[in-house]
Amino acid sequence: MTEAQTRLLLVELAGSLFARGFSVGSAGNISVRLDDGYLITPTNSSLGRLDPARLSRLDRAFMHVSGDKPSKEVFMHRAVYTARPDAGAVVHLHSTMATAVACLPDVDAANPIPPLTPYFVMRVGRSMPIIAYYRPGDPAMEPAIHAAARDARAVLLANHGPVVSGKTLTDAVYAAEELEEAAKLFLLLRGAAPRLLTATQVDDLLATFA
Repeated sequence: MTEAQTRLLLVELAGSLFARGFSVGSAGNISVRLDDGYLITPTNSSLGRLDPARLSRLDRAFMHVSGDKPSKEVFMHRAVYTARPDAGAVVHLHSTMATAVACLPDVDAANPIPPLTPYFVMRVGRSMPIIAYYRPGDPAMEPAIHAAARDARAVLLANHGPVVSGKTLTDAVYAAEELEEAAKLFLLLRGAAPRLLTATQVDDLLATFA
Protein backbone atom coordinates (compact mmCIF):
# COMPACT_ATOMS: atom_id res chain seq x y z
CA MET A 1 0.00 0.00 0.00
CA THR A 2 1.37 3.43 -0.90
CA GLU A 3 1.55 6.26 1.60
CA ALA A 4 -1.25 8.05 -0.24
CA GLN A 5 -3.46 4.96 0.04
CA THR A 6 -2.55 4.58 3.73
CA ARG A 7 -3.54 8.20 4.39
CA LEU A 8 -6.92 7.65 2.76
CA LEU A 9 -7.51 4.42 4.67
CA LEU A 10 -6.62 6.03 8.01
CA VAL A 11 -9.10 8.84 7.37
CA GLU A 12 -11.80 6.38 6.28
CA LEU A 13 -11.41 4.09 9.30
CA ALA A 14 -11.12 7.00 11.75
CA GLY A 15 -14.30 8.50 10.32
CA SER A 16 -16.11 5.19 10.73
CA LEU A 17 -15.04 4.94 14.37
CA PHE A 18 -16.20 8.50 15.02
CA ALA A 19 -19.54 8.01 13.27
CA ARG A 20 -20.29 5.00 15.48
CA GLY A 21 -19.40 6.73 18.74
CA PHE A 22 -16.02 5.15 19.46
CA SER A 23 -14.63 8.67 19.88
CA VAL A 24 -16.21 12.06 20.50
CA GLY A 25 -14.98 15.61 19.98
CA SER A 26 -11.22 15.56 19.56
CA ALA A 27 -10.73 12.42 21.68
CA GLY A 28 -8.50 9.60 20.52
CA ASN A 29 -5.63 9.28 18.08
CA ILE A 30 -4.44 6.79 15.48
CA SER A 31 -1.02 6.10 13.99
CA VAL A 32 0.39 3.80 11.34
CA ARG A 33 3.94 2.67 10.64
CA LEU A 34 5.47 3.52 7.26
CA ASP A 35 8.69 2.24 5.69
CA ASP A 36 10.53 5.40 6.77
CA GLY A 37 8.49 6.73 9.66
CA TYR A 38 4.93 7.12 10.88
CA LEU A 39 1.65 8.89 10.24
CA ILE A 40 -0.39 10.07 13.21
CA THR A 41 -3.54 12.11 13.65
CA PRO A 42 -2.88 15.77 14.48
CA THR A 43 -3.33 17.29 17.91
CA ASN A 44 -6.82 18.49 18.80
CA SER A 45 -8.28 16.92 15.66
CA SER A 46 -11.55 15.01 15.38
CA LEU A 47 -11.37 11.47 14.05
CA GLY A 48 -14.50 12.31 12.10
CA ARG A 49 -13.04 15.30 10.25
CA LEU A 50 -9.51 14.41 9.19
CA ASP A 51 -7.79 15.63 6.03
CA PRO A 52 -5.43 13.00 4.55
CA ALA A 53 -3.03 15.71 3.35
CA ARG A 54 -2.73 17.23 6.82
CA LEU A 55 -1.96 14.08 8.82
CA SER A 56 1.21 14.47 10.86
CA ARG A 57 4.29 12.80 9.35
CA LEU A 58 6.98 11.59 11.76
CA ASP A 59 10.41 10.20 10.96
CA ARG A 60 11.78 6.94 12.38
CA ALA A 61 12.82 8.80 15.56
CA PHE A 62 9.22 10.07 16.00
CA MET A 63 10.23 13.64 15.15
CA HIS A 64 7.65 15.77 13.34
CA VAL A 65 8.69 16.38 9.73
CA SER A 66 5.52 17.50 7.92
CA GLY A 67 1.77 17.97 8.17
CA ASP A 68 -0.07 19.45 11.12
CA LYS A 69 1.33 19.31 14.65
CA PRO A 70 1.04 15.70 15.91
CA SER A 71 -1.03 14.44 18.79
CA LYS A 72 0.36 15.30 22.21
CA GLU A 73 0.31 11.55 22.89
CA VAL A 74 3.00 10.59 20.36
CA PHE A 75 4.91 9.04 23.26
CA MET A 76 2.04 6.58 23.81
CA HIS A 77 2.38 5.30 20.25
CA ARG A 78 6.17 5.26 20.49
CA ALA A 79 5.92 3.10 23.61
CA VAL A 80 3.93 0.47 21.70
CA TYR A 81 6.02 0.52 18.51
CA THR A 82 9.31 0.18 20.37
CA ALA A 83 7.90 -2.64 22.51
CA ARG A 84 6.25 -4.48 19.61
CA PRO A 85 8.25 -4.69 16.36
CA ASP A 86 5.25 -6.48 14.80
CA ALA A 87 2.93 -3.50 15.40
CA GLY A 88 1.96 -1.76 12.19
CA ALA A 89 -0.59 0.58 13.73
CA VAL A 90 -1.86 1.86 17.08
CA VAL A 91 -5.38 3.02 17.94
CA HIS A 92 -6.14 4.98 21.10
CA LEU A 93 -9.81 5.62 21.84
CA HIS A 94 -12.06 6.79 24.66
CA SER A 95 -14.71 4.22 23.71
CA THR A 96 -17.41 4.08 26.36
CA MET A 97 -17.47 0.44 27.46
CA ALA A 98 -13.72 -0.14 27.47
CA THR A 99 -13.21 3.10 29.37
CA ALA A 100 -15.90 2.03 31.84
CA VAL A 101 -13.95 -1.15 32.57
CA ALA A 102 -10.82 0.98 33.03
CA CYS A 103 -12.68 2.91 35.76
CA LEU A 104 -13.64 -0.13 37.84
CA PRO A 105 -11.57 -0.56 41.02
CA ASP A 106 -12.47 -4.21 41.62
CA VAL A 107 -11.33 -5.89 38.40
CA ASP A 108 -8.15 -7.87 37.83
CA ALA A 109 -5.66 -5.19 36.76
CA ALA A 110 -3.55 -7.81 34.99
CA ASN A 111 -6.44 -9.00 32.83
CA PRO A 112 -9.76 -7.24 33.53
CA ILE A 113 -11.83 -8.82 30.73
CA PRO A 114 -11.89 -12.65 30.80
CA PRO A 115 -11.99 -14.78 27.61
CA LEU A 116 -15.71 -14.53 26.89
CA THR A 117 -15.61 -14.90 23.10
CA PRO A 118 -13.21 -16.39 20.56
CA TYR A 119 -12.99 -13.15 18.58
CA PHE A 120 -11.84 -11.18 21.60
CA VAL A 121 -9.01 -13.69 22.07
CA MET A 122 -8.20 -13.72 18.35
CA ARG A 123 -8.09 -9.92 18.03
CA VAL A 124 -6.78 -8.82 21.43
CA GLY A 125 -4.88 -11.85 22.70
CA ARG A 126 -4.44 -13.60 26.00
CA SER A 127 -4.09 -10.59 28.28
CA MET A 128 -4.81 -6.86 28.42
CA PRO A 129 -3.50 -5.14 31.55
CA ILE A 130 -4.68 -1.88 33.09
CA ILE A 131 -1.99 0.80 33.32
CA ALA A 132 -2.08 2.97 36.45
CA TYR A 133 -3.62 6.44 36.06
CA TYR A 134 -1.57 9.24 34.53
CA ARG A 135 -2.77 12.66 33.48
CA PRO A 136 -3.61 12.69 29.74
CA GLY A 137 -0.58 13.84 27.79
CA ASP A 138 1.81 12.99 30.64
CA PRO A 139 4.91 11.40 29.05
CA ALA A 140 5.65 9.70 32.37
CA MET A 141 3.27 6.93 31.29
CA GLU A 142 5.51 5.89 28.39
CA PRO A 143 7.68 3.40 30.35
CA ALA A 144 4.58 1.76 31.87
CA ILE A 145 2.92 1.35 28.47
CA HIS A 146 6.15 0.06 26.95
CA ALA A 147 6.60 -2.56 29.66
CA ALA A 148 3.01 -3.78 29.37
CA ALA A 149 2.94 -3.75 25.57
CA ARG A 150 5.84 -6.20 25.31
CA ASP A 151 3.42 -8.96 26.35
CA ALA A 152 0.06 -7.48 25.28
CA ARG A 153 -1.45 -6.24 22.04
CA ALA A 154 -3.76 -3.93 23.97
CA VAL A 155 -3.77 -2.12 27.29
CA LEU A 156 -6.32 -0.07 29.19
CA LEU A 157 -5.26 3.27 30.65
CA ALA A 158 -6.96 3.64 34.02
CA ASN A 159 -9.89 6.10 33.84
CA HIS A 160 -8.83 7.02 30.30
CA GLY A 161 -9.31 4.40 27.58
CA PRO A 162 -7.77 1.63 25.46
CA VAL A 163 -4.54 1.58 23.45
CA VAL A 164 -4.64 -1.18 20.85
CA SER A 165 -2.06 -2.36 18.32
CA GLY A 166 -2.28 -4.54 15.24
CA LYS A 167 -0.08 -5.82 12.44
CA THR A 168 -1.91 -3.51 10.04
CA LEU A 169 -4.07 -0.44 10.40
CA THR A 170 -7.18 -2.47 9.66
CA ASP A 171 -6.15 -5.12 12.20
CA ALA A 172 -5.69 -2.49 14.91
CA VAL A 173 -9.09 -0.93 14.22
CA TYR A 174 -10.82 -4.32 14.20
CA ALA A 175 -9.15 -5.17 17.51
CA ALA A 176 -10.28 -1.88 19.06
CA GLU A 177 -13.83 -2.58 17.91
CA GLU A 178 -13.74 -6.13 19.26
CA LEU A 179 -12.39 -4.86 22.58
CA GLU A 180 -15.32 -2.46 22.91
CA GLU A 181 -17.81 -5.29 22.30
CA ALA A 182 -16.02 -7.55 24.79
CA ALA A 183 -16.13 -4.77 27.38
CA LYS A 184 -19.86 -4.39 26.78
CA LEU A 185 -20.40 -8.12 27.30
CA PHE A 186 -18.28 -8.07 30.43
CA LEU A 187 -20.32 -5.23 31.93
CA LEU A 188 -23.60 -6.91 30.98
CA LEU A 189 -22.49 -10.12 32.68
CA ARG A 190 -21.13 -8.60 35.89
CA GLY A 191 -22.70 -10.36 38.84
CA ALA A 192 -23.44 -13.47 36.77
CA ALA A 193 -21.32 -16.57 36.34
CA PRO A 194 -20.70 -16.73 32.58
CA ARG A 195 -19.12 -19.70 30.88
CA LEU A 196 -15.58 -18.66 29.90
CA LEU A 197 -13.35 -20.14 27.26
CA THR A 198 -10.98 -22.67 28.81
CA ALA A 199 -7.21 -22.31 28.76
CA THR A 200 -7.09 -25.11 26.17
CA GLN A 201 -9.60 -23.28 23.96
CA VAL A 202 -7.64 -20.04 24.28
CA ASP A 203 -4.39 -21.82 23.35
CA ASP A 204 -6.09 -23.37 20.33
CA LEU A 205 -7.36 -20.00 19.12
CA LEU A 206 -4.00 -18.34 19.47
CA ALA A 207 -2.19 -21.21 17.77
CA THR A 208 -4.68 -21.30 14.91
CA PHE A 209 -5.08 -17.59 14.26
CA ALA A 210 -1.72 -16.19 15.33
